[in-house]
This record gives sequence, structure tokens and C-alpha cells, in this order.
Amino acid sequence: MSGLATIVGDRTRIMIHQMHEWGEILLGFESKNRFELCDEDGKRLGLAAEEAKGVGAWFLRNLFGRCRKASIHIYDGDGNRLGRGEKPFRWFFHRMEVFDGDKMIGAIQRKWSILHRKFVVENAAGEEVMQIYSPLFRIWTFKLMFRDQEVGRISKKWGGLLKEMFTDADIFGVECDPSVPVEVRNVLMVATFLIDFTCFENNAGGGRGLNILGD
Repeated sequence: MSGLATIVGDRTRIMIHQMHEWGEILLGFESKNRFELCDEDGKRLGLAAEEAKGVGAWFLRNLFGRCRKASIHIYDGDGNRLGRGEKPFRWFFHRMEVFDGDKMIGAIQRKWSILHRKFVVENAAGEEVMQIYSPLFRIWTFKLMFRDQEVGRISKKWGGLLKEMFTDADIFGVECDPSVPVEVRNVLMVATFLIDFTCFENNAGGGRGLNILGD
């Protein structure tokens, strides 16, 4: 396997742990995001990092928060870049396009919904191939629907009350049935960061984290 499939493969779960910088923990502002990608046994599979471009990027990140433009780069365990997610600036209906190497393979798009937080996964042709939504009154859980069947979920895993008091870091990730085509699961892994940005990131530095595991 090559590209993003190096990490995704036939795994049913990928855990993503946010790595915080001291500036964000102590001062309350968002610095560039960095993540460790692991399997369910805690073995490191790779890393992901939000691209930072100096003081200007820091200012925009803290001014516009979840609406900001962002680039997330995915690396394997040896530091080789596998792909990236590109999020354009948007006030509403946030979007992230996913690249395997330099080839665009799909995107995740937030959709209008009154009762649910809803996203769709698109393939390279822009066709909707998966729906993602949080059930009413279960704001930390997102169900993954593929061909009208629930095939996995994204859900926040709390790191403990004391930890939540000092940092919004937490563990999040994705659980998806391996019967779903790997190209869709590749998009889903990167798209998880968009859900994190738009649903769990707080401009004041609190209340963040996802885990694609279940309740």
C-alpha cells in the first residue's frame, strides 16, 4: 500500500491524539495543531500537523477560529508526507478537500440541518458517497452511513475532568467497517479533522476532542 492507505489499510479503528503546545495550554490561545495517529493498541502509525506560516497565520487562526483557512498534512511514521486536507475560509458550510499525495481523492462538506450536525463525504467526482450525522441529544457521537447502512462512528472520548480543566486536548479518531472501499476510508480519516475543527474547537482554547470509537 502507498499514500494514505499506508495508515488506513484494513484497520477498523484509527486513534488520533492532539499534541498541544505550552502556549495554548497556559495562555488560552490556539497554536498550530499537531496530532499523533495510532492504532487501537496505541502503536504510532503517523503524524498530522496544521501548516503554520508565521505570525500572520497565528493571528488569523486565533481571530477566525473554526472558520479559518487551514492545511493539514499527513505523515507516516518515518516522516514521509502521504497527503493533506485543505480547508478553505468559510463562515458556514465548512469544507475540506482531501489529497492522497498530490491527487485530490474527495472531500467532506457540512450540510444544512436543523436537528442534526450533518456532513457528507464526496468522491473525486464530487458525488456523495457517505453521510455523517450526530443523532439528536448525542452531540458527541457521529454515525457513518454508507449505502443506507451504519458502518461506523465518530465520538468524543473524554480525557477526565482535571484534564478538561487545563486543556482541550483529547483522543479522537475513526471507526469504520473495512468493507467500505479504502478510497472512501482514506477521505474519512482526513475529513475527521474538519469535524474536530467545526464541532469541538473553541476559540478560547477549551472543549475539544474526538474519538471514533463509540459511546
